[in-house]
Amino acid sequence: MAEEKSEQASSPHNPDEIALELMKFIAVTTGYGRGTPTAGFGGKGPRTSEEYADALLELFGRCRTTVRKDPA
Repeated sequence: MAEEKSEQASSPHNPDEIALELMKFIAVTTGYGRGTPTAGFGGKGPRTSEEYADALLELFGRCRTTVRKDPA
């Protein structure tokens, strides 16, 4: 019974919590939003913290839309 309670406490219940967990998983496993380091000239430098935050917010919005979709 204690195992059942701990499982329920750690699982997200509303769509926003599920979307947040999905966003965190994608961001951590893929490095989403961090930009790619480039060598040499002409490459785009590392992203600023504001650009990184914007990328994560965009990803959260996409995850939220996906989680809230009605199954067809």
